[in-house]
Amino acid sequence: MRSRAFARSRRAPSVTAAVAVLLAAGGVAGWYGGSAAPVPSPPPASRFSQNGVTVALSVADWKDGSGTLRATFTPEQAGFHLYSVDLPPDGIDGVGRPTSVQVTGALEAVGAPRVSVPVRPLVLPGDASALPVYPDGPVTVSITVRTTANGRGEATVLVGYAACSVTAGCLFPVTGHPVAVRVGTTGAVFPTEPPSPAPTTPSP
Repeated sequence: MRSRAFARSRRAPSVTAAVAVLLAAGGVAGWYGGSAAPVPSPPPASRFSQNGVTVALSVADWKDGSGTLRATFTPEQAGFHLYSVDLPPDGIDGVGRPTSVQVTGALEAVGAPRVSVPVRPLVLPGDASALPVYPDGPVTVSITVRTTANGRGEATVLVGYAACSVTAGCLFPVTGHPVAVRVGTTGAVFPTEPPSPAPTTPSP
């Protein structure tokens, strides 16, 4: 009787070790044939820096061939602002350039862009016209996009902006910086290798 009890006590650690290995390998759900909850993947994203501004692009909420394209513009120096999306292409009296996010190819925009911060008027010394600008710091522009008729293919996001400071002046604007996007049935993906930067234009 004592020898059998001793034999059981010798086998118990091996069973405990086996359970520990199973838990480490896949948890209780995996042991019983279930599956662990999937970890959500981050939205496809792309990033570039040019002329004093870092731009981060992402596509989220993709469903039935449509999603939200977000572009966050972050000036790299304090005290710099960006201009309204509604500013004319050549600014006002030649001053400023609009913050712009456009799509071509296998994607098209639906509706007007949405901006994370409100516009405020800026009047420069000696200038009677107020310039519509955003507060200093980052600005996020969101647009709804959907696939064109074929539903898949290559698209391009064209990004434009100009960063200015009341005290330090303006940096060279960026017009139509291209960012490639691959569109498929499951969403829009930014390739890992960015295209060449767009040529800069003279400062407004």
